[in-house]
Amino acid sequence: MEHKLKSVLSGAGFYVLLAVCLVTAAVSGYFLLFSGDDVPEEDAPPPAAVSAPARDLYVPEPREEEEEEPPVEASAPAPVEVEIVPVMPEAPVDDTPVAAEAPQLIVSPLRGEVLMAFSVDQLVYSPTLADWRTHDGVDISAKPGTSVLAATAGTVASVEDDPLMGTTVVIDHQGGYATTYANLQAKPTVEPGDLVTAGQIIGAVGTTAAAEAAQSPHLHFSVTRDGEAVDPDGFLNG
Repeated sequence: MEHKLKSVLSGAGFYVLLAVCLVTAAVSGYFLLFSGDDVPEEDAPPPAAVSAPARDLYVPEPREEEEEEPPVEASAPAPVEVEIVPVMPEAPVDDTPVAAEAPQLIVSPLRGEVLMAFSVDQLVYSPTLADWRTHDGVDISAKPGTSVLAATAGTVASVEDDPLMGTTVVIDHQGGYATTYANLQAKPTVEPGDLVTAGQIIGAVGTTAAAEAAQSPHLHFSVTRDGEAVDPDGFLNG
């Protein structure tokens, strides 16, 4: 018997026996597998819960939408005004020292009522000559012998006995001015070439002017600038 078993297990018999065992195991497994389908669902054990290990999940923060800025419109550059400075030629410098001059003092030759005003634009009536003519000065009423003063500083240009205006003194001043004092007494107190100051006595009121003899005693006072007659009032009070 033992000899037959060894002969079966050895050689082809061993493989045949192995194949039978495998077939038997496969059939048994098949029936066992499909026999479990008849078990009621409520009697079936619940599936085991599978727990997964907890993990730190990264949740991204909500991203704020950036407001889009409106596009910047390109503007043309503002025109730049360029000031053009003309180049002026250099003027020669006059370095001649200038002497300071005291202000010119002007005074009235005398105080009194105006008998006839200055008038070169309109004709005025002359009571002595009984006609209409211009009047290049101003006639200031005063008693005979009243002192007559130089209106401003200057040099005596002439002392003469005029046929119409009587004893007359002319004084030259700076700026082209000249003052004339007529109808004076026969002997003035100055001579040609004398330097006089403002307010200095140069003579006295007389009655020597034949052209104005019909008027009361007075001083005939006139002013010229560069030979042209100017208003004495503007010269004295300007």
